[in-house]
Amino acid sequence: MTAYQGVRIADFSQGMAGPMAAMLLGDFAAEVIKVEPPGGDRRKDHPGYLAWNRNKQIVTLDLDSADGMSAARALIAGADVALFDFAPSRMTALGLDGASLTAAHPGLIHAWMPPYGTEGRWSELPPHHSLLTALTGMPFRQGAWEDQPVHMILPIAWSSQAVLGATAIGAALLERNRSGRGQAVTVSGLHGAAECAPPMRFENIEPLPRGIPPGANPRYRLYKCADGEWFFLGTLFTNFYRKAFEALELGDVFDVLEQDMLGAREMLIGIFETRPRDEWLELLKAHDVPCAPVGPREDWFAGPIVAEAGMRLTLDHADLGPVAMPAPPARLSATPARVAGLPKPVPAPPSWPAKGAVATGSAPTAAPLAGIKVLNLGTVIAGAYAGALLANLGAEVIKIEGPEADPFRSDGSQFLVYNRGVRGLGLDLKQPAAREVFLEMVRSADVVIDNYRLGVRDRLGIGYSALKAINPRIISCSINAYGDTGPWAALPGFDPLMQAEGGMMAAQGGDDDPILYTIAVNDIATAAVVASSVVAALNARVRTGEGQEIVSSLLAQSLLYQLGEVVDYAGRPPNDKGSRDCLGLAALYRYYPCADGWIALACEGETEARGVGHVLGLGLGAADLAEPRDGDLARRIEAALAGRARDATVDALLAAGVAAAPVRRFDEALQDPWLWENGHMAPWTHPRLGPAVSARTYSDFSRTPAGFTRPTPDLGEHTRQVLADYGLPAPRIEALLAAGAAFVTPPL
Repeated sequence: MTAYQGVRIADFSQGMAGPMAAMLLGDFAAEVIKVEPPGGDRRKDHPGYLAWNRNKQIVTLDLDSADGMSAARALIAGADVALFDFAPSRMTALGLDGASLTAAHPGLIHAWMPPYGTEGRWSELPPHHSLLTALTGMPFRQGAWEDQPVHMILPIAWSSQAVLGATAIGAALLERNRSGRGQAVTVSGLHGAAECAPPMRFENIEPLPRGIPPGANPRYRLYKCADGEWFFLGTLFTNFYRKAFEALELGDVFDVLEQDMLGAREMLIGIFETRPRDEWLELLKAHDVPCAPVGPREDWFAGPIVAEAGMRLTLDHADLGPVAMPAPPARLSATPARVAGLPKPVPAPPSWPAKGAVATGSAPTAAPLAGIKVLNLGTVIAGAYAGALLANLGAEVIKIEGPEADPFRSDGSQFLVYNRGVRGLGLDLKQPAAREVFLEMVRSADVVIDNYRLGVRDRLGIGYSALKAINPRIISCSINAYGDTGPWAALPGFDPLMQAEGGMMAAQGGDDDPILYTIAVNDIATAAVVASSVVAALNARVRTGEGQEIVSSLLAQSLLYQLGEVVDYAGRPPNDKGSRDCLGLAALYRYYPCADGWIALACEGETEARGVGHVLGLGLGAADLAEPRDGDLARRIEAALAGRARDATVDALLAAGVAAAPVRRFDEALQDPWLWENGHMAPWTHPRLGPAVSARTYSDFSRTPAGFTRPTPDLGEHTRQVLADYGLPAPRIEALLAAGAAFVTPPL
């Protein structure tokens, strides 16, 4: 029995985000029927289609015909989940909106994953990742050399939307086990953008300056070597940074240069330019310094690290031959995910019997994960953020830190958003009394999360076998860098190391220098996948009565968030490549400056090309769609836009049938009425740091609302309250505090 075995999903979505969400559920044995229009999925020719739609049966239905709609409604009547990604107007026109379908089918999970929002003019745009990021301010948050937006080669926001969608559907199914009721669930592109690039701003905290493509901090930066090759130095923590100086025989100047970022950066740039990359990597790794070479994703996916981690699968396609793709991104020990096959066309939908009546009476309105207790030992981003995502769904999450604190802890907006909604417990697990308390808490907990380096939790006596002996229903999720098998498993790792080795940096830089993604892609991906995997394991526990161990890694997510790019077969088309401060993919698919800001064009057909030509007086046609991003046509368009007002130009382009949007700077995006119209943003107040504004939630539920109920805790802020809630008597709590096994802030 696997997590979603027996769950029937009617997937009406196209492209990437919706199909990928259904893929993640299908990997856990949900039966997925994908409904496509007579022309097929709009991205049927993209290599990623084979992965986004694996484990699915594909049926063709024309929803604009009476027969097609009748067949679709029959399929929905027998489904547990109906998944859509239509724009708001089409949902309403077809009568497939959540209110209508859940009224007709009270047990149905109606999942809507629109590419933008659910309200307002921008929500009707055709799906383009570049337009979504433009509207949410992401292109101005990516590190750049010039003051301009940057087009991201990877569709990061849609990957996050996909994983959030799978998580929300799983949470709604889990809640249905409790209440007997379905509901409407919405995970929009805005939710995906918020998860990967959280839109948070504190009124009293100065935001960090925009970064530069190699990375501004010398300890966490790209370096070019004597042979022209690049590597990333990933010494985020001081102990690793010190080891790097010792490897370079510069330990005597470490204390001085640690405080002099500019001086250290210039010195290290000069040093690393003196020898070939492989020599530096060998020296640094011998001193346990986290570092990684920059290389193409194709070599990474085909290479030994991915193979040793068990993350490469090969399936046979009747026409294409062997097709390689990544394995599922997390391993569940008792109910593992499985890829059974490539998309399989079928002549007609299955005859699913209509679902019977659901439980009567008042349906509970508690959040989907209400009552689930999570003990989170995770730090930095991947582990910590996973807890916040579960808290957003209603779980009671306890962030456990030792006296040294989460090394990422600060009053900066990143730490605050990645740890919002949880309670803080100060517990020194190096002390036997603290470990005893932790294991007592495990007895009544549901989930434990950690991102310790391989072997650490067993040395602390809190590995999965120890937890299971205490509580057979516990779900233990452990995150590391390279997985838990092979010679790389014990190595330290950080997000940019996967960006470097996994090909993200090289792809964004294209034929120019590699570029560090300012978004911690693999960290935010891992957090989302951990939350989704925990929800899958909770669903499995309903069926089996037992918990299990989950293992995931940054490596796995470097593949998942490049899923469409790493699918490989003979003769596959090349992937998109970026460039220095990349503005787009083609002359008619890129960002352009106007007199008072920037606009985004996303033309894919002749009609749109002619529309741009009409508005700008250039006389364009289908042949111009192939013009390069930096060629003659791009210069002509730039000249035509130079003196025009941004918003009036966007209006004219939209009226001419062109997919276009303003490219907003981050502050402008936070104040955009459209985001507030969609209920995307919300003000809140931190008791110590003051007023803030950030994303309201990462998914919306019609009957069991999700969202944050607590601000980010200070170190050990809730220690007394948490220990009391877990049954410790007051004298014992005070004894633990007195011995330093537990602690609170502010100090006693």
